[in-house]
Amino acid sequence: MTTTTPRGSEARADVREIHRRLRRAHGPLDPPRKRDPLEELVLTILSQNTSDVNRDRAFEAMRRRFSTWEEVADAPTDDLREAIRPGGLANTKAPRIQRVLREIRDREGGLDLAWMRRAPDEEIEEYLLGLPGVGRKTAACVLAFALGRPALPVDTHVYRVAGRLGLLPVRATPDRAHEALKHLVPPGLRVPLHVALIRHGRAVCKAGVPRCEACPLADVCPSAASFLGAVP
Repeated sequence: MTTTTPRGSEARADVREIHRRLRRAHGPLDPPRKRDPLEELVLTILSQNTSDVNRDRAFEAMRRRFSTWEEVADAPTDDLREAIRPGGLANTKAPRIQRVLREIRDREGGLDLAWMRRAPDEEIEEYLLGLPGVGRKTAACVLAFALGRPALPVDTHVYRVAGRLGLLPVRATPDRAHEALKHLVPPGLRVPLHVALIRHGRAVCKAGVPRCEACPLADVCPSAASFLGAVP
């Protein structure tokens, strides 16, 4: 359920209050450990439609099987598919990873994205979005978690919770959701709020019927009343 998006200073005040309450409820909102940009890019592709545990298993299995990114790019696709099978959707992810790696190698003459550490956010995002199968969420993950930039990746949890809180336009597309939150959330809160919304989505604001009775945001959430009214 979504509502219209709040506007202006009132909306930013709402975001700061949401962040404050979620930090109090879920503890420190530190991002994952920083990785190399290429590692983060591949890890994010592996994360699609799977749990963090299975994503990490697939990533570690891939790195054990292939010692360099060149080997990953040039391996028989069936071998890569078998290595990342613990992460799910291996038939889709293996060729996608190889297409991305080969495109980077064609552009750069090698498999190294260290130049991104010195480049502006807009240049990095444009580059990443030009890679095959890379969308706004993946680009934002590289910006936020590999490069420490003020980006807010919108995954399924962030999209659901932000929508229920009225932070997104009604029926916003994923791209529109990224733009809406980019304009709404102050730069310094983007990464911690991403972490907070994911934790809250997993623990409280779940898909289906959320646990509104246990939610620290129930009194400021425009969706809570209807969910609470539906509980027998």
